[in-house]
Amino acid sequence: MVTRASICVIIAAKNAADTIETAVRSALREPEVAEVVVVDDGSNDGTELVARRADDTSGRLNVIRFDQNKGPSAARNHAIDISSAPLIAILDADDFFFQGRFQRMLAGDDWEFVADNIAFVDADTASQAPQRLQQFAESPLFLDLPTFVDGNISKPGVRRGEIGFLKPIMRRTFLDKHGLRYREEMRLGEDYDLYIRALALGARYKVIHSCGYAAVVRGNSLSGRHRTEDLRRLYEADRALLTSSSLPPEAADAVRRHERHVRGKYELRRFLDIKSQSGPLAAIAYIARHPAAFPPVATGILRDKTERLRNPGGVSVTAQGDSLRYLLSAPAK
Repeated sequence: MVTRASICVIIAAKNAADTIETAVRSALREPEVAEVVVVDDGSNDGTELVARRADDTSGRLNVIRFDQNKGPSAARNHAIDISSAPLIAILDADDFFFQGRFQRMLAGDDWEFVADNIAFVDADTASQAPQRLQQFAESPLFLDLPTFVDGNISKPGVRRGEIGFLKPIMRRTFLDKHGLRYREEMRLGEDYDLYIRALALGARYKVIHSCGYAAVVRGNSLSGRHRTEDLRRLYEADRALLTSSSLPPEAADAVRRHERHVRGKYELRRFLDIKSQSGPLAAIAYIARHPAAFPPVATGILRDKTERLRNPGGVSVTAQGDSLRYLLSAPAK
């Protein structure tokens, strides 16, 4: 059990002036935190100044600014390299920690990565979330690579909540031993990619069900928007792991399933991009030249139309009444 300040909290921020102060204060509030490193990734809205305003004068806050946007992976890698605490935790700039988070996560020492549950919080009611937080038994479990990968394949009709959203504490010694860092060319799924590479190298990935992380859901979140190119880089990361590692058959099969899943999303987005930019005939010509793209495109279009019929008003699914939605279900009793 860790009893002293040993965690570096890393916050990569782009135009987060409205939320960064809450994020920083929630991190500095935790006694286990030795450092908070904020990387202002080329913001133009005063994010750096607002982050500094959250300083509690303990000397633990370090705010760095990139003049040009480099992406979350580059920002996090820079923060890892300039920090020194033995444990690393990631906090998104529009999210926050519930008080007491790290005490529960650090109760054991049998892991290289340890994560807890996430509550999805509506931006309009985020301030009320601590009072509505449900208490779960910790019920620890360990994720192997196939379980983790399959948990990142979204299912039709199921609310988005892949376990790649988990925000684990990571041991610096493990990252440094294996030269693990975020792929800086990736701006989507960079967390997923880091975790599967760590699991392939034998990392013990522990998960407890108690909830200490609030993921704030808002319509203009940068994490909710991505480019078609980002999808291509995500499935190419799966391919890179398959070619560079000798994975057990079950793990390799899981990575292939995820690669096909993401590649299908890419083909749909590519088709829609061509249709939008060059018209329907050009999009049809693309399918004619790439017949393997037809099944995911047809399936994706049908799924999107069906979803719009089921949810014509785009009703929020983050919170219902006084309850919060959690990434991990309550453990069976």
